[in-house]
Amino acid sequence: MATLEIKDLHASVTTEEGAKEILKGVNLTISSGETHAIMGPNGSGKSTLSYAIAGHPKYQVTSGEVLLDGENVLEMSVDERARAGLFLAMQYPVEVPGVSMSNFLRTAATAVRGEAPKLRHWVKEVKEEMGKLEISQEFAERSVNEGFSGGEKKRHEILQLTLLKPKFAILDETDSGLDVDALRIVSEGVNQYKANSEVGVMLITHYTRILRHITPDFVHVFAGGKIVESGGKELADELEEHGYVKYTGKTEPAAV
Repeated sequence: MATLEIKDLHASVTTEEGAKEILKGVNLTISSGETHAIMGPNGSGKSTLSYAIAGHPKYQVTSGEVLLDGENVLEMSVDERARAGLFLAMQYPVEVPGVSMSNFLRTAATAVRGEAPKLRHWVKEVKEEMGKLEISQEFAERSVNEGFSGGEKKRHEILQLTLLKPKFAILDETDSGLDVDALRIVSEGVNQYKANSEVGVMLITHYTRILRHITPDFVHVFAGGKIVESGGKELADELEEHGYVKYTGKTEPAAV
C-alpha cells in the first residue's frame, strides 16, 4: 500500500511586495485507494497546496516534508515526481500549440513508464479510454488543449490520469467551469479509474456538487493556509448548508 504524507508544510509565493506565506503548516496523510476532498473558500491556499506538491517554480516550500512511500518528493525534480507516481490535473490546463495529443500522451507515458508503449497496444488503449470519456478520436491529432472548451480540457486531463496510472492524483478544481454533462463524464472517468486501481486521490474543490458524483472517504476544511477540520461526507453536507463562516469569520456559502 502506497502512502502520501504531508508534514507541517509551509510554502510562499513571490509577489511584487516580496515573499508571501500561503501554506502555514499543512498536515495530511493519504493512503492507496482513499479519496480526500479538500474544501475551502477562494484564496485559502488550496491550489497552492497542489502546486507546491507538484513542484511549480512559482511556489517555494520553506519548511515541511511531502513523503511518497517514505521518500521526500520535495527533493525531486518535477519529472522525477511524476515518475515516482504523482499526477496533477490543473485547474487551468495550458495550451501547447504544435504538439498533438497523441504525441504528447505517448511521450508522457514513455517518460513515466521508462519505456515506450508498444504501438499497437497503445493505440488500442488510448482509443478505449477516449471512448469512455466521450472524446472524439479526431482530438488525437489536434494540438494539446488548443481551441478546446473547458470541458474538453478537463476530459483530456482525466485521459492523462487513466493512461499514466499514477499512485496519487491531485485534482485541482477539476469541476470548475463544467456543465452538468461534462461534470458527469469527468466524474465517471475518475470513478472508473479508481475502481480499477489503488490510486489515492486528493480532490480540491470549492464546490459540493462534484461530491455527489465522486464520494470522498474524508473531507477536510482548508482555511488560512492549513487544514482546520476533518471529517466524513457529512462535513461536506454541513459546509453546503452553513458555508465557511465557522472557519473564516466571513459569511461565504459553500457553492453548489
